[in-house]
Parts: sequence; structure tokens; C-alpha cells
Amino acid sequence: MQRLTKSLRSLPFPAGKILRTPLVVRREYSSEIPDPVELSFDSYTGENPETSPPLLTYHGLFGSKQNWRGISKALVRKVSRKVYAIDVRNHGESPHSSVHNSKAMSEDLRLFMEQRSHPNAACMGHSMGGRSMMYFARKYPELVERLIVVDISPISVPRSTGEMTEIFDAMVSLDLSPSMSMSEGRKIAREKLLKATEDETVDFIMLNLRKNPDTGAFSWACNAHVLREFLTRFDKYQSNLEELPPYTGPTTFICGTRSPYMRREQWPQIQKMFPNSEIHWLDAGHLVHFEKPQEFLTIVSEFLNRTD
Repeated sequence: MQRLTKSLRSLPFPAGKILRTPLVVRREYSSEIPDPVELSFDSYTGENPETSPPLLTYHGLFGSKQNWRGISKALVRKVSRKVYAIDVRNHGESPHSSVHNSKAMSEDLRLFMEQRSHPNAACMGHSMGGRSMMYFARKYPELVERLIVVDISPISVPRSTGEMTEIFDAMVSLDLSPSMSMSEGRKIAREKLLKATEDETVDFIMLNLRKNPDTGAFSWACNAHVLREFLTRFDKYQSNLEELPPYTGPTTFICGTRSPYMRREQWPQIQKMFPNSEIHWLDAGHLVHFEKPQEFLTIVSEFLNRTD
């Protein structure tokens, strides 16, 4: 995590404006998805006139809108767009829901745009968020001006359901006394999670651990119980995606050469789903935007500034 922090600090953070909005309520919206949620977000604006549609970002599993903070601050200096960093449902400060899948997260995004009168937007997502954005683009192509997918394939994922189940089991079974300090609780939680997965993943998950200042109770910011329940359905993503037509708008994939989440041999099949797409490979693992922030920022800003 020290490496990630150092990488983010190297970005040219501007004196941009940031608006925090931790709204967490639900409302009825459509017969197909009766209960989309109003998502928590941070918005970023720079000094450039906002002459292009905004950029909406979704993070990955166990993440939050904070994952996009550094990139968003730097990006508004380079593009004529407002940037929204969004907490997806069951993560961060967004509402916990009993449903978690790309279909529901797409409806959340549709509601988000409707409430702000955005007729269309550029969409960017990492990992789980990238899969949701791919689904959204194919379900509502008229709402997506262009698409950026960060280190995830629409075809398969490398982690086995069994490994992920072990991670969630460790999270939901964690029992920490309210009398413990945050550092004591973090130590115990980390040791338990290390039995289920590798060190880097544990560090990322630990960003979710919370301690109530009034009661001392520990909890996870992400809805671990529901995420575990819907885990087996992650494997059905491709079959759900195949029901939708290809997305023909401008699309770019940004992937890590050392990440198993995108396989080069899948590219011809992916291009059939996204025929107007390109792919960039960076010398990085799964957290491409953390590990190579400058290169990532250059690719994204150039793509967003194109007129195609």
C-alpha cells in the first residue's frame, strides 16, 4: 500500500473543486428494477469549460469512490469534463441493498444520470465496475458517449469462486470486541484475511474496516454478506451480456501485463462485443491506475479529448 500511496502522490493534483455528496436513500424507479439506489459520489471540476459530457467512474470489488480521487483531480486539468467518482451499491457510503449484480448497478447509474439531467456520459470502470459499465453501455448505448474499461474481461475472471468465498467467510465471521482499539482490530482482521488470500488483496480489503466512534462496534463498509450471496452469479455475467447487442461507441481497454484479469487471446472475441475498441497494455498488475498513474492518465485524457 505504500507503493500505491507514493504513486498517487506523484500526480499533479490541481486546485480543483470537489463536492462531496454522501446521499444514501432509495426510491422506486422502474418495473424491471424496482429499487435502484441513489449513489454517494464526489464530483470534480477544473478550470476548463465543461464542453463535453461528464465522466462517470465505477470502482472495483471492495473499493470505493476514493480509489478514483487522485486520477479525478488530475484529469479535470486535462479534459473539458466534469468527473463523478461514484460509490457503487453495497460499497463505500452508498446504500446497502439485497441485490448486487451488473443489471442493478446499471439501473443505479441510469437513475444517477436522469436526476442530474445528463443525456449521455463517458463511462469508466475498474474490475467489477468495468463489467458494470460494459453492461450499461450495451443495455443503454444512447446514454454512453464513450467507454473506458480498466483491467477486466467480459469473458472470464481468474479468481475461483472458492477463493472468493474464503475471503468473504473471513470477513463475515470476524468478531471484534468494541473495547478493542482500531489498531488491535485491524491486526486481528488482517491475520484472519491472510489465511484466505495474498497480502496485497488483504491491504485493499482492510480499507473497508470501520469502527463506530460512539459504540466502538466494528463493521465493513462493503456489504460482505450480500456480496458473498451473489458471488456465484458473477460467473453468469457473460451469458447475461450476450443477450444484449454489441456496443459500437468508442471504447478503450487499459490492462496490466502482469494481471490475470485480461487474456490476450480473448481480444478477438471481445472486439465482436465492442467493435469500435482498442486496447492498451501497461507494465502493471490489476491496479493499473494506481501502479502506473501517469501513463494511465495520458491514455484516458487523450481518449476523452478525441472527437470520434
